[in-house]
Amino acid sequence: MTPAGILRLRLDCQRLSRASFDKPEDVVAWFGAMQAQDYLGSLWAIGLRMRNASEALVEAAEARRAIVRTWPMRGTLHFVAAADARWMTRLLAPRVIARNAARIKREVDVDAAVIGRARDVVARALEGGRLARTAVYEALEARKIRTGGSRGLHILLWLALEGTICLAGRQGKQHTFALLDEWVPRSKDPEREEALVQLARRYFASHGPATARDFMWWAGITAKDAAVALDGAAANLAREEIAGVVYWWGNHRARTRESKTPQVRLLPAFDEYTVAYQDRALLCEPASRLSKMGILSPVVVIDGRVTGLWKRTLGESSVHIAIQPSRKWSPAQTKALQRAAQAYGDFLGLDPVTRTPGRD
Repeated sequence: MTPAGILRLRLDCQRLSRASFDKPEDVVAWFGAMQAQDYLGSLWAIGLRMRNASEALVEAAEARRAIVRTWPMRGTLHFVAAADARWMTRLLAPRVIARNAARIKREVDVDAAVIGRARDVVARALEGGRLARTAVYEALEARKIRTGGSRGLHILLWLALEGTICLAGRQGKQHTFALLDEWVPRSKDPEREEALVQLARRYFASHGPATARDFMWWAGITAKDAAVALDGAAANLAREEIAGVVYWWGNHRARTRESKTPQVRLLPAFDEYTVAYQDRALLCEPASRLSKMGILSPVVVIDGRVTGLWKRTLGESSVHIAIQPSRKWSPAQTKALQRAAQAYGDFLGLDPVTRTPGRD
């Protein structure tokens, strides 16, 4: 398999070559977890993989608790399916807490004793409802638990990592928190080894072809746990050694033929296609000037390669999309870009207006 073949297969596994889902929760469950610290971008990341998607439809899935936004892995916000929120957090988050504990104590004087006090306060404040972050902070401050600077954020993150709280959708423009045990119905969690295997199956089916090191980075797990996961998942995966590196992907029928029509996508910041691999070199064209961080920005992807950046500005009835290409595009690629912009406009319910600075 060539590098171009790897990218074609990734586009298919990532469901970017064709939208194949009807519900947001099915998209999120397919991936296992989808990075979501850029909230509006993460709604588009889900919508990209759906038929007839809209921003309101995706956000409604969070409101009806079909998907949950929380911190299950790497200390980073992700969307997960409701059924996966609890077991995934229990499997992956303790390592994040242990890794960060000394730094948090040193920087903001938050330790297990502070968290114990904060847990009781937050549990009482959120019981039977949900609150915006400012209201949670007020409850903590009333009990002499300081939240100034980044201290409050570290407290809330720790409580989310231990599975006490999660984000619970928006009230107006305010994001709210709820108790995880109240927001997400309880379900039987898989045993640790089975959880690791299930995570590997999900990752390689949705992100493959990818390496064991990619999986370790994405899940934030040790090499030992990755080996256990791959050993258990191997029967459900395909593999191929390419230039001395073993790649794995889901053992399902995928379309890998080169398309005659350019495949152009406007990806949001931190999309799983760009963020979910330790090694992202394949995504960049050899002459690309994009930095390692730039690739995590909203990017234009043509036939699997990152070939530019984009930025949106919302108007009353339109969305203006400014394109910064990294190279010259063919007429067919430019036409496909217009279709990609139209898809984004349809998702928002706005008319897209594209412009390329310096070329308009």
